[in-house]
Amino acid sequence: MSRILLPALLLMIGAVAAVAWLWQDMERQLNQPLSITEQEVLQVPPGTNLRTLSMELQRRGWMQRPVYFEIEARRTDRARQIKAGEYAIPPGTTPRALLDLLVSGQVIQRQMTIIEGWSFRELQQAVMDSPLLRRTLSGSEQQIMAQIGCSADVPEGAFLPDTYRFPNGTTDVEFLRRACAAMDKVLTEEWAGRAQDLPYTDPYQALIMASVVEKETGVTEERSRIARVFVRRLKLGMRLQTDPTVIYALGENFNGNIRRDDLELDSPFNTYLYAGLPPTPIAMPGRAAIHAALHPAEDNALYFVARGDGTHEFSATLEEHNRAVRKYQLGKE
Repeated sequence: MSRILLPALLLMIGAVAAVAWLWQDMERQLNQPLSITEQEVLQVPPGTNLRTLSMELQRRGWMQRPVYFEIEARRTDRARQIKAGEYAIPPGTTPRALLDLLVSGQVIQRQMTIIEGWSFRELQQAVMDSPLLRRTLSGSEQQIMAQIGCSADVPEGAFLPDTYRFPNGTTDVEFLRRACAAMDKVLTEEWAGRAQDLPYTDPYQALIMASVVEKETGVTEERSRIARVFVRRLKLGMRLQTDPTVIYALGENFNGNIRRDDLELDSPFNTYLYAGLPPTPIAMPGRAAIHAALHPAEDNALYFVARGDGTHEFSATLEEHNRAVRKYQLGKE
């Protein structure tokens, strides 16, 4: 072999050996767990490029050679597939597994619950106070509903009570839009499967009834019986005479006790004065209350009174009801 070719050959062998060593070192580091001892959170802001991300991994001390992370991302055509968001990184995660996670978009999910029976005012306050949602809403109730894009004319009763999961950075508009769509879906499904011979002309009236049922009882077994009492009263032309509608009419003036004067409040929500359903829902009813309003029990009760333990005594006649009132409200047998 000539003296000219020998150095070139040695150089080539050295280069191949160096490439082989670098490849082995890259494979070793890509499959070696990140330098973390407990679960960490990695925030990938929108618009973050691969170089910025790899430098962040180095800054945190998670990887010695972040360039390997970049090479792997580009080699597998995933450099532009990394999704923004907040990620939970458990101990034992390798750089290769981290790349898989960032491409999958399986971000940390926050959660917030809309409570059954909340008014829109209570929901609005909870949304405003939540550190998990990004605030963007403002204006009147009508303006807020327009921003959300909700089809309901008024916000009361328009949002389904449930626990909603969402990524960090979700706006109040996105959150409420989901809850509104969920209510539309549930109400449509329940209306389609409703019982026969109900005194409602449309799903909205059923929603109003469900809100009253929701506020009257938190006992699962009683919902359909409460609904039955009110359905029978509507059919007979009787007034509903339900305290929650009066409390709703009083608003912030309600001090915890209904007085006799309150029952004479001139409001379309006062079902002691006005027959029929209130003009709008008085709360956010859950699916169980909606189902009860559309599937009332087979019962002949026309009255009920609180027993004082969260349950109610149901009666078919006024005489039975008065007897129950004396027993449970007046403490007389």
